[in-house]
Amino acid sequence: MSNAVQLSRLGLFDARVPRYTSYPTAPQFGGGVDAARFADWIGAIPEGAEISLYLHVPFCRRLCWFCACRTQGTATLSPVASYVETLKLELALLARHLPRGVRLSRLHWGGGTPTLLEPGMVRDLAGAIRDVAPFAPGYEFSVEIDPNEIDAPRLDTLAGAGMNRASVGVQDFDPAIQSSIGRDQSYEVTRDAIDAIRAAGVTSLNADILFGLPHQTPVKITDSVQKLLSLSPDRVALYGYAHVPWMARRQSMLPSEALPTPTERMALDETARRLFLWDGYLPIGIDHFAQPDDGLAIARNNGKLRRNFQGYTDDPADVLIGVGASAISRFPQGYAQNAAATSAHVGAIRDGRFSTARGHVFARDDLLRGRIIEALMCDFTVRTDDLGRRFRLHPDTALQMFERANARFDGLLRVTPDGLTIPEDLRVLTRLVARAFDAYDMTGARHSSAI
Repeated sequence: MSNAVQLSRLGLFDARVPRYTSYPTAPQFGGGVDAARFADWIGAIPEGAEISLYLHVPFCRRLCWFCACRTQGTATLSPVASYVETLKLELALLARHLPRGVRLSRLHWGGGTPTLLEPGMVRDLAGAIRDVAPFAPGYEFSVEIDPNEIDAPRLDTLAGAGMNRASVGVQDFDPAIQSSIGRDQSYEVTRDAIDAIRAAGVTSLNADILFGLPHQTPVKITDSVQKLLSLSPDRVALYGYAHVPWMARRQSMLPSEALPTPTERMALDETARRLFLWDGYLPIGIDHFAQPDDGLAIARNNGKLRRNFQGYTDDPADVLIGVGASAISRFPQGYAQNAAATSAHVGAIRDGRFSTARGHVFARDDLLRGRIIEALMCDFTVRTDDLGRRFRLHPDTALQMFERANARFDGLLRVTPDGLTIPEDLRVLTRLVARAFDAYDMTGARHSSAI
């Protein structure tokens, strides 16, 4: 039976579910986590520990219509320069709270468009981060790079600051599709940017491409994927376009009548997926692909693949600290999110306090269900012995949870005394299976399509 027939029979074509980059998901965050608790969690990090740092730059010179990230347009660099000064204050505040000897295993600059920053701003921020914590051995410093917003001086400055991985958004190379999503970026511009990245000594490259865009067909996505493969990225994220105009009003500018149907989306996904596999990439979770020697592929093979707000990761750190407006931090104790509005975040930092606006304190059940969901999203299987070791969960209790979930899918999943596994031909259902273990009410949350 085909995936399409199974989904139709189960009534799942119109299902909307989280992407599960966290559990509980961000719509469930609320009160109870403020600046004082955030500071306490920072102070509880063990001395000498390795942590990760995410730095959010919310500004873009152009606002792509397909994007649902928290970003804002700017015609000049004046607000960007002012924001960088706030980030430096926030980093200094963080440094005063961190225990001694902490080092960075991962550093990621995201946005928005971090490459809007001029070389002087990049040097200032990099220096402020070094004052917080040095890099750990084997660190990874990645930056999201807009090929339309990068040049040799900025690349050289980023590489000189330690950037060793670049992330380039492609989305699609077809000019008509680019026009429909407000993202003009030719293959030639992208190729030249990637050549410049490698010439600067940055050898690791990520790329993002989308399926489910207006006017996209299997023929068009085949052409885009083949062009992307000619650039030999180390890893690729094949994301399904999330049409959520109630969250991102700019998406209303897309021609919604030209969006592919769920069945057509599945065909686009399968077409692109097959091309990556044919070219020797290994599948990573539900939507990533990596060359065999990439860190994600190694983590997958070693059972150490993890999931966070950037998607799949091989980051070993237990703590991720978000810096900047709307950035989310994860601690063993829970999640904390900075004020979403840039003005509110800037105001708090310039008053000398963290801008923590909401979050979530973990209960034991959160940790248990979060582990089940992460295991399914990363490995498509969750083992009873793993849950027993981590949570002292009796095997019979785990199997009861698995059977209840399997019943929602007409017994199509595989449940044995060892655990629950999603068969390979049903892994398109992974987010839906994860939802079966989500204990939170989703009535008020409007997520993206599961297909």
